[in-house]
Amino acid sequence: MAMKRIEGNKLAHMFIEGAANLTNHVKVVDALNVFPVPDGDTGTNMNLSITSGVKEVKQQIHGNASQVASAFAKGLLMGARGNSGVILSQLFRGFSKELEGKQTVTSEDFALALQHGVETAYKAVMKPVEGTILTVAKDAAKVAKKASQKDENLVHVMEATLEEANRSLKRTPDLLPVLKEVGVVDSGGQGLVYIYEGFLAVLKGEKLATTNQEAPSMDDLVKVEHHNAQSHLATEDIEFGFCTEVMVQFADDKLATHPFNEPDFRQELSELGDSLLVVSDEDLLKVHIHAEHPGEVLNKAQRFGELVNIKIENMRMQHTNLLEESKQHHEQERKLSQSQNQSEYGIVTVSMGEGIAKLFKGLGASVVIPGGQTMNPSTEDIIKAIKEANAKKVIILPNNGNIIMAAEQAAEVAGEDVSVVPSKTVPQGLAALLAFNPSQSLENNQDTMKAALTSVTSGQVTYAVRDTTIDGVEIKKDDYMGIADKKIVSSGQSLLEVTKDLLDDMIDEESEIVTLLQGEDATDEGTKEIVHYIEEKYEDVEVDVHQGDQPLYSYLLSVE
Repeated sequence: MAMKRIEGNKLAHMFIEGAANLTNHVKVVDALNVFPVPDGDTGTNMNLSITSGVKEVKQQIHGNASQVASAFAKGLLMGARGNSGVILSQLFRGFSKELEGKQTVTSEDFALALQHGVETAYKAVMKPVEGTILTVAKDAAKVAKKASQKDENLVHVMEATLEEANRSLKRTPDLLPVLKEVGVVDSGGQGLVYIYEGFLAVLKGEKLATTNQEAPSMDDLVKVEHHNAQSHLATEDIEFGFCTEVMVQFADDKLATHPFNEPDFRQELSELGDSLLVVSDEDLLKVHIHAEHPGEVLNKAQRFGELVNIKIENMRMQHTNLLEESKQHHEQERKLSQSQNQSEYGIVTVSMGEGIAKLFKGLGASVVIPGGQTMNPSTEDIIKAIKEANAKKVIILPNNGNIIMAAEQAAEVAGEDVSVVPSKTVPQGLAALLAFNPSQSLENNQDTMKAALTSVTSGQVTYAVRDTTIDGVEIKKDDYMGIADKKIVSSGQSLLEVTKDLLDDMIDEESEIVTLLQGEDATDEGTKEIVHYIEEKYEDVEVDVHQGDQPLYSYLLSVE
């Protein structure tokens, strides 16, 4: 029987099944990615983005086609992560615009919606590259339009669309030389094919298998365990080192001074980096860019409203770590195969900065998740780390107030032998780890490590992104700020003076040790001057200095 129209509920289930099929193949898509991290997790980013869209769809499950498509697009925009996630959000933003006001969807409506999605996505990308998800979407939409003009049956149109998407995917190495060099197809395009497979399954009344594949099954793809695409890149080839994402809530007062024009703003940002995506709707602006100076991106975006979400990731550091992990992979596999015994304890902790990660590892952490302020790992990230710890009992140290809930959720999913010690800062996490005793029970360790959190006073030195006055302290944009346990106690243009003022506020007569973690933008000379200041003014206080390499924060401090 021909299916000439689909209602909102059917469209909703197409979105849900498309997302489920992508979720089922995340590892496959991640393994195909060629480009440097953090965009190296294409499958993960697309999956988290589309999951956010599905969450909104489920709130409109009984709506008409227009309402369902609009909910999906809005959820995708809000949850879009990484380059691939933002492009995916734009494909379905254009898709939903074409279906505005429609109760049901015909084959022609569907094909036009796919086409409008392609046009919207291409406009969002400053320099579209062929041989990517954009090409796969474009080729598939073109065939869908031709098929819909000859056939009213949506099943037949979707079959033709999927067939062309697969053909286009196999052609991507011919369009993008780096894909041919590495021997893979485009990761984002593969992700889109999985979504389209879910669409077709719903239209045909079928259910796709739920087994999560470990490697691509296509003959022209190499096996994941033998081929890591990113190993073909050198870290020094990364021209722009920071993957920067920012979301802005438009504000009328700021728009009155700085009217927003999407093409002009996209052109302005293009001078700061590459992999640029700028998308917006009536309420929100979202930017994704690989830039060398992420602060400039934030400042330009903030002219139009209030910063809602910020995420900055050091791609050079993560790419270096990825290459090292790739070297260690086979050795780890060999060791795991030799012994099925788990460790008694595993410690999972979150760290921003390579130096801090090494410090945690040196103190016994089993797994260190890259992240922190503006780089919050998800519940899924933490669950993966718990599994990687391969231990009977696991303790999680979030080291950031914004990560505690995700950690607790991960612990709940993982089981009763996982506990969270709610450290809100890196110094608290270090203090808790020092208090850990492997001979004690999980409950006793949790109590002891929680108590250790109160033994340190945490401080941090960062910079202001706007003018403000808080707790009587006047702060100017780009000034340094000294923050003690979330309270701003000093500010000014001199990093050293602000740090000294912060230390004066934190150190008292009972203080014994000051630990100083030097950030990536601080200098050794400046750190030596701060150490000299402490030793001169506080003779009885011992100073311990470590190279933390953390972004955004010139210094992280603790006083015990």
